[in-house]
Amino acid sequence: MSNALKPVATSLLLIFVFGLIATPVMALRPGQSAAACDRAAIGAAQRYGVPETVMLAITRVETGRHKNGALNPWPWAINIAGKGYWFQSRHEAQSFVFKHFMDGARNFDIGCFQINYRWHGNKFRSIEEMFDPQMNADHAARFLLDLYKEFHDWTAAAGAYHSRTQWRAQQYAAKFRDVAARLPNTPGAEQQIDPARRATSLGTTAMPLTSGTSTQLGSLVPTGVATGTSFLALN
Repeated sequence: MSNALKPVATSLLLIFVFGLIATPVMALRPGQSAAACDRAAIGAAQRYGVPETVMLAITRVETGRHKNGALNPWPWAINIAGKGYWFQSRHEAQSFVFKHFMDGARNFDIGCFQINYRWHGNKFRSIEEMFDPQMNADHAARFLLDLYKEFHDWTAAAGAYHSRTQWRAQQYAAKFRDVAARLPNTPGAEQQIDPARRATSLGTTAMPLTSGTSTQLGSLVPTGVATGTSFLALN
């Protein structure tokens, strides 16, 4: 390719990957950003039949930060090579991903439910679309529903969302149960589960997952690729 054509090719690549000619995205104010993941989680739960508690807990396990005594998810969260980053705005987060993408990065997690670009990017029209809280949550809900159909248990599905390696899945599922049990009453939620009952209502069935060192992740990577890291520490 001639040097004269390289800028054109690069521009076309960015348009395809980042959707730079897409409809302008409405910026969210800080207060709106803080609630974006919960709104998206509830919307996706109602649309696909996933319990709202499951969605609300997973977005907190994936991107939750403790602030003013509460654990809240954040939509402008990125994980690259196991290191988590939170940004104040969607623009800052997308610019960060843009830089790393141009440097060759493909294995990174985006948004409220930490959807991995390498393995799930083909489900979206662009990386920009992956940043949309509702589209991010919708994909997570569809994936969780598929896992529930396999395991017939929401806790097991949550574990498999993270990993199919048994100890990793069980570790994640334990954190998921703990976060679910501590969820505050969320305005607009279709159904609130009493904290004392949440763990059992979500299910505690033993997970029929793989054992040993072979790894198959749910939301992150397929069989044989090392596991990623959630934003919320699992220990």
